[in-house]
Amino acid sequence: MSKQSSRDTAPEVAVRKILHAAGLRYRVNVRVPDMPRRTIDIVFPKAKIAIFLDGCFWHGCPKHATHPKANAEWWRNKLDRNMRRDIETTEHLTSTGWTVLRYWEHEDPLIVASQVQDVVERERSVRRSRQGHVGGS
Repeated sequence: MSKQSSRDTAPEVAVRKILHAAGLRYRVNVRVPDMPRRTIDIVFPKAKIAIFLDGCFWHGCPKHATHPKANAEWWRNKLDRNMRRDIETTEHLTSTGWTVLRYWEHEDPLIVASQVQDVVERERSVRRSRQGHVGGS
């Protein structure tokens, strides 16, 4: 497992390239606030948007997850813990005002990037309209 890449995976890089080409700027592999040893794949900090690109095997994709036969019980426990940790992380971030977007590694990077861009633009628009109403009447 130590050889398994946990960052800069092909799906992450593909989505990031599309977002960057669209003029969006973001941070990568940012620690989850108040949750040690957990990171967010792509982050728009001011808009408080967290994007996760989950691997089908490691995060239990309903379409593509496989279950190893060797040491099956250990793997089942390991993968179940990963899925519980994903839920905990999402709940923690949403409870602190973040928008969390989760995608599977097999999803089309163009579609993922388009959806992310829509959410980022919508959130930025909402923030601008709130700032315009502050102190005004």
